Amino acid sequence: MRQSHFLTLGPWPFVAVLLLFVMNIASGWAGDYPSFQELVDAAKPNDVLTPPPGTYSGPVVIEKSITIDGRGKVTIDAGGKGSVIFLDTDGATLKNLHLTNSGESHNDIDSGVQVRGNFNVIKDNVIDDTLFGIDLGQAEFNIVRRNKISSKADDLGMRGDAIRLWYSFNNKILDNHVRNSRDIVVWYSRDNLISGNDARGGRYSLHFMYSQYNEVINNHFEDNSIGIFVMYSDGVVIKDNYIAHATGATGMGIGFKETSDVVVAGNQVLYCATGLYLDVSPFQPDTINRIEDNVVAFSGIGVLFLNDWKGNVFKRNRFKGNITQVAVAGSKTAKRNEWTGNHWDDYEGFDQDGDGIGDSPYELYGYADRIWMDVPSTRFFKGSPVLEVLDFLERLAPFSSPDMVLRDVKPLMSAEAVE
Repeated sequence: MRQSHFLTLGPWPFVAVLLLFVMNIASGWAGDYPSFQELVDAAKPNDVLTPPPGTYSGPVVIEKSITIDGRGKVTIDAGGKGSVIFLDTDGATLKNLHLTNSGESHNDIDSGVQVRGNFNVIKDNVIDDTLFGIDLGQAEFNIVRRNKISSKADDLGMRGDAIRLWYSFNNKILDNHVRNSRDIVVWYSRDNLISGNDARGGRYSLHFMYSQYNEVINNHFEDNSIGIFVMYSDGVVIKDNYIAHATGATGMGIGFKETSDVVVAGNQVLYCATGLYLDVSPFQPDTINRIEDNVVAFSGIGVLFLNDWKGNVFKRNRFKGNITQVAVAGSKTAKRNEWTGNHWDDYEGFDQDGDGIGDSPYELYGYADRIWMDVPSTRFFKGSPVLEVLDFLERLAPFSSPDMVLRDVKPLMSAEAVE
């Protein structure tokens, strides 16, 4: 009887099929996905592209002003290479898409969407398993709104940024939902609005570098290493934000380094290692930082100055439940700043005339032998019974006359409820 070719060749056809199967699994079956680039290439400027539901292969380059609406049923998978979408045009809209599986190159800024144009709208997309989320480079007047962004599951420092602005002006970053990415970062960019965003599980919720005249309004930043940090960036407005649980050795709610002419108003800064941190700020001569109507509560240190500096005005803030209200590293005084009309929950004065203002000033003193100030590593034990006893003893019988840290001449007797 004649043998079949399969039998005469022995096991090799089976091995070849198995090898092909393994190779397809390793590549994510990328060859089975139709090309999204072909759909884009076939579209004309100003077309509205609504692809059939399904998964498509990327990366995709868009160089024409089209609208792409995935209607929540379209996934574009970059196959682990490059950015899922490279948007190099003006006036395009990307919405209701699922963008996933970018490359892992920090040099190339592999992203869910790279934007290199103006007047584009990127909204209501889900971006996951990408190194960076949305990257705007030399891009103006774009809207980035209501996107859900998460990063690759790398170590925190090796993740990309959820949203990154580089030399980008007059953009609106609105109502985005960020989880487990690295930062929202703004470099060399000005006149941007960052509002309504919710970021958790990252490093810097929001980080400014050399960026002027940006507005940060009504964001929710929680469980990040740092809430908002502003470096070398003047004229920033930070209003009505909720910042909580910025903990760890360097955890802080809002921090400034060599930053001038900022307005910090109406924010809630809660449960942080340090509530507010000021490093040589304001930096420019004859400038003022205005810190008003904030709640700074339940933190290790309410306000920490790197050194004896001046030019900050603190008015109508509520300091509640902080282990230490105000501290100055390397010095003993913050009196060169203006403190007026703040509420201090450790104020021990009276209000006999009933005007809501304490009859005597609030005075905070610093003692020479605070271990946690002189030996930073002991901050781990701050608030522990041992250090609380030492703090009590140094106040009871100080080794030297204490220095006055600050004096608020009109302390408020009551504060609004902390939510």
